[in-house]
Amino acid sequence: MAKAAWAVVEPQAGSGDKEVSVKSQAEHTGRNARTTVLTWKAANCADVPRTVNQAGKPEYVDIADTASSEKTGKVVTISGISNSKKLTFSLGTGDLDITLPENYTANSVQTVNGAEIAGDPGALAAYNFSIAVTVPANEGVDPQTRQIIATDEGGHQDVCLLTLAAGDAYLRVAEGDINLDYLGTPVTVNVESNTEWTVE
Repeated sequence: MAKAAWAVVEPQAGSGDKEVSVKSQAEHTGRNARTTVLTWKAANCADVPRTVNQAGKPEYVDIADTASSEKTGKVVTISGISNSKKLTFSLGTGDLDITLPENYTANSVQTVNGAEIAGDPGALAAYNFSIAVTVPANEGVDPQTRQIIATDEGGHQDVCLLTLAAGDAYLRVAEGDINLDYLGTPVTVNVESNTEWTVE
């Protein structure tokens, strides 16, 4: 049986007494340990197998630190990487009025928020995930923000700050002249605005 590709042996051949280095080709990102067998062979000698075990990476979730939308709003896709069996997304602090979708994509598969991911890909290796959030247009003149929190099965959290750009200021005053009677009786003038204004 051939060794797994992730196991690197240097040197792979030699003569006489020698120290052999065994390492992993790269970081192991899966939660579960992985194993392979190295077999030393020599003419007229019995094969000598040795098991190599590599520990799994502790469970984690890593989501983009920030995401943004222009003032007109849009669907913002927030991505990350994890090796967890399931992820749960929730809203944190902020004034941006959004709702999280019921599903997100994990390892290219639609997955229900908070449910186990089909096939548990994180057991063997880290996988990519993304969640698409619909952001409305900003009718105000100040930017708005909201935390998107990703939590893995073990309770580890990472936070993305979603920012909606400030909207355009507007000031609308009812059409026409303002006519007062000779007594100066007050007349109502309708004003619509999303910013501070004065009358001079």
